[in-house]
Amino acid sequence: MSSDKPIKIDLQKVLEERLGTHSRYVPSFVVRALEKLICQDEMNSLLENNFPLQGADFCRGVLRELNVRLNIHGSENMPASKRCIVVSNHPLGGLDGISMIAWLSSHYGDSPVHFVVNDLLMVIDPLKECFVPINKHGAQSREASALLDRVLAGDNPVVIYPAGLVSRLNDKGKIRDLIWRKMAVTKAIDSRRDIVPVHFGGENSAAFYRWARLRKRLGMKFNYEMVLLPREVMRARGKEFTLTVGEPVPWQSLANGEDPVLTAALLRKTVYSLPSKYGEL
Repeated sequence: MSSDKPIKIDLQKVLEERLGTHSRYVPSFVVRALEKLICQDEMNSLLENNFPLQGADFCRGVLRELNVRLNIHGSENMPASKRCIVVSNHPLGGLDGISMIAWLSSHYGDSPVHFVVNDLLMVIDPLKECFVPINKHGAQSREASALLDRVLAGDNPVVIYPAGLVSRLNDKGKIRDLIWRKMAVTKAIDSRRDIVPVHFGGENSAAFYRWARLRKRLGMKFNYEMVLLPREVMRARGKEFTLTVGEPVPWQSLANGEDPVLTAALLRKTVYSLPSKYGEL
């Protein structure tokens, strides 16, 4: 059930909740600087302007407000049945997922779209109906797994980012996903769903990747660069992104005894090869 008012980003409140009485030691100019860094006012305006839209309608509203256009190549490769698993690279960390939901829902006649996400994203109320949370522990982990199985047993399309994280700048200077995990492959076999590989063309700002590299050199495990993602969403205003759809991979071909880890790596390679088929690279 959706809230009766739009969610609102309030950094000051978050600091008070996390730091308690110690929050008063954080200088106000630091708080203001952080609010500007995460584009708090702009993000709250975006959320308010698209309230009370939910799910794919919310995603389409965000794209309209930001004047973001999607260019789809290979849409003829989409299977007639919406009962599929879509796997894709994850270059943006926000707007790519929003775009994927909007496009898939429209392609399949305003169908609901399910998206496997980190459970931390469940705070995004307008997208709760799309999200299938994972990364929980203990009993919650079993509940999350059961929910995913129920979703996969249904008929609506499911999106999985096999890398689980936003793409990074690699040592060759290219924006690429990290290693793809095997979950999409094993779940496709278990649920008898074909896999549709999709490449999303786009990248974040140079600042995002510089922060990621600096954090890594300093040995910090927490992905501090993720706080820049709201700014990356706002940077996308007026842009056009290209999605390239590859030929579906039948689930039967996945259940041939091959190591699902190797199959996931091959799917990753396939996704990054898709733009060249349309002369995009």
